[in-house]
Amino acid sequence: MRLSGTVVVDSETVVEAGAVVVEGSEIAAVGPADELADRYPDHEHRAFDVVCPGFVQTHVHSVQSPGRGLADDTDLFEWLEDHILPIEAEMTADELELASTLSYVELLAHGTTCCVDHLTVDHSERAFEAAGDVGIRGVLGKVLMDRNAPEGLHEETNAGLAETRALVERYHRSYDDRIRYAVTPRFTPTCSEACLRGAREIADEYDGVRIHTHASEHESVLDHVTDERGMGDVEWLHEVGLTGEDVVLAHVILTSERERKLLAETGTHVTYCPSSNMKVGAGIAPIADYLDRGINVALGNDGAPANNTLDPLAEMRQATLLQKVAHRNPRTLPAETVFGMATRNGARAAGFDRVGRLEPGWKGDVVGIRTDTSRGVPLHDVYSYLVYAATGSDVVFSMVDGDVVVEEGVVTSVPVREVYRRARAAFEGREWGDGA
Repeated sequence: MRLSGTVVVDSETVVEAGAVVVEGSEIAAVGPADELADRYPDHEHRAFDVVCPGFVQTHVHSVQSPGRGLADDTDLFEWLEDHILPIEAEMTADELELASTLSYVELLAHGTTCCVDHLTVDHSERAFEAAGDVGIRGVLGKVLMDRNAPEGLHEETNAGLAETRALVERYHRSYDDRIRYAVTPRFTPTCSEACLRGAREIADEYDGVRIHTHASEHESVLDHVTDERGMGDVEWLHEVGLTGEDVVLAHVILTSERERKLLAETGTHVTYCPSSNMKVGAGIAPIADYLDRGINVALGNDGAPANNTLDPLAEMRQATLLQKVAHRNPRTLPAETVFGMATRNGARAAGFDRVGRLEPGWKGDVVGIRTDTSRGVPLHDVYSYLVYAATGSDVVFSMVDGDVVVEEGVVTSVPVREVYRRARAAFEGREWGDGA
């Protein structure tokens, strides 16, 4: 297939009147449209206003989609304990698969072709199956919680680690290596030392398995860890082995100088979730400082209840505007930098070597975006448009591994209207927890 338009190769290179040729699961060529039309005259041709790499989000909670709109205007622990954990504890296997499918449909329709997904304790295999069926590229992980967990989510340490190993064996590098595994402790308050060290042991046993957890997200988390361990959250994670190139830490808002040095020295990845952090009043992550230190920073929407949308373009806008406010400097985090965070930086964090850039030999994860709206006229700079003006509704085409999964803005891999109908029937008006 030959895709033509203004081709955004990465955060530095744009080919005006360009094209991308995809053969099989990989990109075969990138260059001027007229030259590639001559070289590949028999390839199916699709024309778009903008062609760019698929977006990569490195912190989402697909299973939380039933809670969208139920946990607004609450602080983190009220949000979690009163609203989100009851949903996770009560969902059946069928409901979890439906919830994950709903999220994957939203992600793909808005241009996210790869995600790192923090699931829940039970029924995780159904999310892996859903991701495979919908066609998204993903790094998924069953949640580990062996202490301070509510009924329905608490599990014994060895049982949780054993199930993790079984899931790794079954799903890591499945679906032609499109689906991979991340060992996923929820966060330090709900995980014992044995659990955290066990997570590291499992990750070390399997090539390409990541570790994904929350870190330094809120003052209450820091207070808990400091009181218990006498150190910061990132320091404790480092102590038990949960830093390094294979580790993706979500949020990372409140860090000391020593912790920032640890993140840089160990090559640990950070996921910036600005909308979620603002919505629960958690604070502003020191992203500009992280980038200055050479820390790889990616982006994440977090879950639907903490954001209300899984739109990567909206998150790029939030990411840069919040940093400009924090630093009182309009030059902080320019559009090109944020675009890189949402593409190549995210792919690096997720562990995919040939994702996040349009280059021959790289994976055919490509999106087509329209500019024929009032927000796209006039169009002076494509990075500016993508970061400051575009929304997920402007995505009209998505391809993962060379397979078309979105046409004319609609996911084609599953019956979307039926997914919506089933989700409304299962979740609208549902009372969770004590009200169930």
